[in-house]
Amino acid sequence: MEQMHNWGIIGLGGIARKFASDLQDVTGANLYGVASRSPEKAQDFATELNVEKAYGSYEALAKNPEVEIIYIATPHVFHAEHTRMCFEQGKAVLCEKPMAMNATQLKTMIHASKEKALFLMEGLWTNFMPHLQKVHQLVREKTYGECLKVEADFSFKAEFDSEKRLFNKDLGGGALLDIGIYPVYLALKLLGPPQDIEVNCEFSSTGVDISNQIDFKYASGATAQLSSSFAKTTPSKARIHFEQATVELGSRFHETDQLDIQTNAGLDQIDFSYPSHGYQFEIKHVQTCLEKGLTQSPDWPLDASLELMETLDKIRELMGLVYKEDKSKS
Repeated sequence: MEQMHNWGIIGLGGIARKFASDLQDVTGANLYGVASRSPEKAQDFATELNVEKAYGSYEALAKNPEVEIIYIATPHVFHAEHTRMCFEQGKAVLCEKPMAMNATQLKTMIHASKEKALFLMEGLWTNFMPHLQKVHQLVREKTYGECLKVEADFSFKAEFDSEKRLFNKDLGGGALLDIGIYPVYLALKLLGPPQDIEVNCEFSSTGVDISNQIDFKYASGATAQLSSSFAKTTPSKARIHFEQATVELGSRFHETDQLDIQTNAGLDQIDFSYPSHGYQFEIKHVQTCLEKGLTQSPDWPLDASLELMETLDKIRELMGLVYKEDKSKS
């Protein structure tokens, strides 16, 4: 008999809406409740997506004994606080990326997860998508030899507004943590942590990075050229250079369903088309982990999230980008 998992969502922005839409198509997943600090917003969201319960506070949702796992989709400055709140109520947590503001925060979250024996995973959905699973396989099995170079960019033109999250330092704004995390993730996943990092960036008047160029160098001779920006719209593609092939991930590489593999024998195009936003792969994986009684994912373990966060910390240190959470080390 199929096991049913009651999900809750706190923070009801655009990502939460896409996530909720995909969740409703996953076998064994039930979106039981949603919460916003605005009761009206919660009710509108619940009505639109046919969700049973709507809450005007995050705590009220977390306290409901019917809810098994909560997806945290609030701005990342609140992730540590909201994860602790969910753990206090005995809930498993899928926390949207980046899981924390810095590695110090993340370590406290990981410690709490282990102390309470509750599941915790960073919602880096890209890791579970079919095209990335294929790329991981090519690297793991050395299908085309060693991976020599990773090029990845994620950029879009965002209208400047000092109050909006993207540019608001108090809300963890900046290109690196919002979208630059995807190119950095890709390099770490395929090449591991770099021996050396070089960074060039441009800041907005609010003190956050609006664009950055990051270069990773490895002892093996491998390299990664990574970029992200709110100042321009680009195809946001990625290329992975192997000894015997070049693999291109289609536009918006973090969620594409297209892979082009160029070898001496010609071009092989792979279409992983799926009728959704792509969050279902992550959701299915989390449910499998819960059914196995796991407290972390074997495919995106907490150590991987910590390595990613520590790398982002190093990049920010080179940028000179400091958030209030870095000073408090909460």
